[in-house]
Amino acid sequence: MSRPSELRSGDELVRCNLCGCNNAIELFPDTRLASQDDTWEAFRCTSPGYGVHARIVRCQCCGLAYSNPRPSQSHIEANYTDVEDPLYLREREAREATFEHHLRHLERYTGPAQGRRLLDVGAYIGVFVEVAGRHDWDAWGVEPSRWGVEYAQQRGLNMIPATLRSSGLPPESFDVITMWDVIEHVYDPMADLRCAFELLQPGGWLAVHTMDLDSLFAKLMGRRWPWLMEMHIYYFTRKTLRRMLEEAGFEVMRVKPEARYLRIKYLITRLRPYSSRLADWVEKLASLLRIDRWALPVNFGDLVTAYARKPSP
Repeated sequence: MSRPSELRSGDELVRCNLCGCNNAIELFPDTRLASQDDTWEAFRCTSPGYGVHARIVRCQCCGLAYSNPRPSQSHIEANYTDVEDPLYLREREAREATFEHHLRHLERYTGPAQGRRLLDVGAYIGVFVEVAGRHDWDAWGVEPSRWGVEYAQQRGLNMIPATLRSSGLPPESFDVITMWDVIEHVYDPMADLRCAFELLQPGGWLAVHTMDLDSLFAKLMGRRWPWLMEMHIYYFTRKTLRRMLEEAGFEVMRVKPEARYLRIKYLITRLRPYSSRLADWVEKLASLLRIDRWALPVNFGDLVTAYARKPSP
């Protein structure tokens, strides 16, 4: 395995989470500043830290890409416990549109709610939990962020302040589990998928939404692909995501690209790290045309959802 010249304080080397192999090649070098203080700001969902990340490698045995070396599990989990994200609150309307879209696609596989139990992993402020509840699901969320859990509980949502594996939930207690933009953040995704498998009823469904490193857009963007960020630890492809789900015991029914809804005003904040001048011009134009609050479906093909099922006896 190719090794970095030196380890940052608090970083550790790891093996491939999918196959356990220790033979990987570097895809992208570490771009964090030597003086950079790793705090929870880099772990916000709306963090502007595009292009700032740990060293990213690809396993030569199975193809899984991941950060290596990377911060320790305790460091990662502490940051997600402390994280706060006011910008996410201001984008709630577009998030709801995205999750309504996700739920419509999910119910094509699961069927309508009819009061069945659903668990959203990494629920943040509980937007999907609330959306699912409006559609008659007995919806729950699990989330480590104290800020996110407090916000969700103030809205009367069922929220558990924990990670999935520390939640203490009983086996076979849910009919559906969702992981929207979560699996790339967790320290041990294989363990989380196996935990989800245990929590599902036989015949239950799992939806996993994440990035596709092998998408055309990711290949065209190269090192400027916006999802290369410090908070992302794993970079899946359709092939590696499917294989990990199957290794965890699931039957994978489909892996396909899915859009999300983003307000034009929010898209401008995403553009600013690349070109502040262009962002200023677009912002003025959008404000002049009074379209800055419009929510648009965005799909570059680099975000995919896997729908998988726990086999029935």
